[in-house]
Amino acid sequence: MNAYGNVPASLTEELGSVAPLTPVTNPKTESVAKTGVFVTVHGHFYQPPRENPYLDAIERQPSATPFHDWNERIHHECYRPNAFARILNEKGQLVGIVNNYEYMSFNIGPTLMSWLERYDVEVYQRILEADRKSAMRFSGHGNAIAQVYNHIILPLANERDKYTQIRWAKADFRSRFGRDPEGMWLAETAVDYPTLEALIAENIRFIVLAPSQALRCRPIASKEQPAPHWIEIGGSQIDPTRPYRCFLPRGERTKDYIDIFFYDGPISRDLGFGDVLNSTHHLAGRIGGAIQGGRTSQLIAVATDGETFGHHKREKERCLAYAFTQEFPQRGWSVTNYAHYLSMFPPTWEVELKPVTAWSCGHGVGRWQDDCGCGAQNGWHQKWRRPLRDSLNWLRDRLIEVYEQVGSNIFRDPWQARDEYIGVIRDRSKANVESFLQRHCIQKLTHAAEIDALRVLEMQRHSLLMFTSCGWFFEELSRPEGVQILRYAARAIELAGEVAGVQLEKEFIRQLSFAPTNVDQYKNGAEVYRELVLSAQVSLKQVAAHYAISSLFTAYPTEHRVYCYTAQQIDYQLQSMGPLSLAVGQLQLVSEITWESEHVVFAVLHLGGWDFHCCIQPFAGRRAYSELKHELFEAIKHAGAAHTILAMHRLFKDADGGATHPYSLQNLFAEERHRIMRLLSRETLKRLDQLYTQVYRDNYAVLMAFYRDELPVPPELQVAAEMALCHRALEAARSLERDMSEIDGGSEKGWIQLTELEGIAQEAKLFRCQLNIPEAKKTLERMILRSLWHLLHDSNPATLESDVQRIERTIEVGQKLNLGLSLDRAQEIYYSCLNHQIMPQYLQAGLNWSPAQGDVSCRVDLLQMRPLLRLAQKLAVDIDAWLNQLV
Repeated sequence: MNAYGNVPASLTEELGSVAPLTPVTNPKTESVAKTGVFVTVHGHFYQPPRENPYLDAIERQPSATPFHDWNERIHHECYRPNAFARILNEKGQLVGIVNNYEYMSFNIGPTLMSWLERYDVEVYQRILEADRKSAMRFSGHGNAIAQVYNHIILPLANERDKYTQIRWAKADFRSRFGRDPEGMWLAETAVDYPTLEALIAENIRFIVLAPSQALRCRPIASKEQPAPHWIEIGGSQIDPTRPYRCFLPRGERTKDYIDIFFYDGPISRDLGFGDVLNSTHHLAGRIGGAIQGGRTSQLIAVATDGETFGHHKREKERCLAYAFTQEFPQRGWSVTNYAHYLSMFPPTWEVELKPVTAWSCGHGVGRWQDDCGCGAQNGWHQKWRRPLRDSLNWLRDRLIEVYEQVGSNIFRDPWQARDEYIGVIRDRSKANVESFLQRHCIQKLTHAAEIDALRVLEMQRHSLLMFTSCGWFFEELSRPEGVQILRYAARAIELAGEVAGVQLEKEFIRQLSFAPTNVDQYKNGAEVYRELVLSAQVSLKQVAAHYAISSLFTAYPTEHRVYCYTAQQIDYQLQSMGPLSLAVGQLQLVSEITWESEHVVFAVLHLGGWDFHCCIQPFAGRRAYSELKHELFEAIKHAGAAHTILAMHRLFKDADGGATHPYSLQNLFAEERHRIMRLLSRETLKRLDQLYTQVYRDNYAVLMAFYRDELPVPPELQVAAEMALCHRALEAARSLERDMSEIDGGSEKGWIQLTELEGIAQEAKLFRCQLNIPEAKKTLERMILRSLWHLLHDSNPATLESDVQRIERTIEVGQKLNLGLSLDRAQEIYYSCLNHQIMPQYLQAGLNWSPAQGDVSCRVDLLQMRPLLRLAQKLAVDIDAWLNQLV
């Protein structure tokens, strides 16, 4: 087996002798033995909440390029690959696809799961399915465990926040997995006894900790040994092959306890930072070295960041998949999870923990409140940590006062309402929110009071989010993680001002000024807040300006969603005069989160190019709006741009009667701003493409001469060739996709465009051009996927051969163009169909036919299916194990 979990050819033949690929695609269903070696690999899958607090969406993060943001990038590298982990043979052909979540113990942070549910529902469903299947194998004990809601350090949280974090985590887990969680992953495994007390009160059966967090252990008292001696534990020497029971100090020993698993520290460290995942043989050898002789049963439990498998260590999910389905079973080891092992082997030992600990800090929980040295890089200090913690604690306490003051007039029990608000966070539909308010409010609320109720609950949600652990984890406050938690704080401050009129920001900024940074640009936390947080705040007027400017390029329907706002277009009129365009309209904006709304009037003038001038003001009545609209359109009609802008400034007033603040392209949210920038650049780029193409055509013979005589090509000509060929390839790919419906019907247009692309590939090779055309790559990938789906689910036997040839040729064209096509999705669709439809039918037809019988229909079926089997080679799927059954 090679470094990525590939299987040798001999194993492929072995699988083919009975039922090809079954061992690596279907989890074993037989009952797990109650003796021997048990293996649990736990993956802690988590990403911090990255949503803009005002938009409830993640904005583009340039550092994650070529992906939109870091969630998307890590999903591509880790979360999806683990749902479809490949097992390959020595030729690099696909032998099996494994859902790693079916075999590994895992927690996935609720904020990450919410993102997965929106972004890739297929992977999201694979994760839920994995837990169901593991529960079926393990007597109802699924692989999934819960996680502290938004990864706050529980020992540093006040009591109410501890309970809310646990209750939100449980409710979120229950709504997804359909069962209560048995275990819970603590952020950074940070724990103290008050945290254990909260977990026990909320019926959490077990947690997972680092071995360094144990203080001492002993056998649980029994009749045979009523007073066993404590064994002091030095370093990380607790035996991690068994579970332990941890009793609360002075608690009733019949119920005040929680069970604890300690992961194997050295092996877990090697998973994250060593080379143990280079091969499954190496991984199994490392685990085997921890097995203790003479034990009837034992658990080898390891834990690491789930992102290790695929993101931090590329393609190592393949190693894990082969280990789960082949290597471990071959060694006689049972793959299980913590809850199932605990059901078979309750603790016979108890443990006492150190007072306050976490896995990633040797100073208790200093990493999240002190300049303890953990996480230090570049010689930088972390003196900012304590002032940041103190500032947020101060703000939290002030927000508690606001919540109790306002909430006691709205809710029967404000803190119970907060604990159950997770149901609204999961489902913000109007009916669900109304049901929530009806259950918790003292009396039926006016619409204004409903808005206040939602605002004050959102204030508390952001109060929790501002303690997300990542804000302290790294070396500098001005990093994105620190800025993000300050953005949550800013939103909480704003909401407190709206519902109670309190002004907390000035004092909060003063306290942040005591947090020194390591970056000269930002002297302290106050400067970070002013420069990176306040500048990112979003008002309803800015949402309206975003809508108004983008309406010049998009024909919006009457009702349209702009991030977490519903935009109701009441009136809209657009008029163009030469290079000028003027749009005037009425808009009703409603927040889907707080239900606050604003009825505004807007006017946006596009002067051509990158120049926009937009004004917003509250709607002041139909007559005023009608007069404003008439005057503006008269101005552009008779007076031109300057007079129109002057009229806009005269007609649009802010709340104090002064001229309203104008908005420009720069005020649009990044996604839409970038889209419009591309649209505005289209004509310029088109002219440049035409110019480069002309230069290339005029100098084709000259280029040939340079290459023929092996002379250095003038860079101007080389650039012209590359740009011209990129443009031609992109246009051909677009044309190919436009003709897709006709291609599926057997049109010749597709063949012409494929021939054109092949010619471009030959020219690019001749002139050694590097074609940078990511859009063409995505286009061909979409075409292959769509054509394959049509072929497998709605094919015409008469055109089967031609359809297969077209897919094969499209793949070949992508390879010739060096596009680096990703065929993963196509491979997954084909592989699933191969196992469930193609090969069973093919084998049945093959077994039913023989020359002596002369059954023509079976022979025809065999011949018709040959093209489908040929496609396996192009998609790098191994079918030899299946075909061996016909021999």
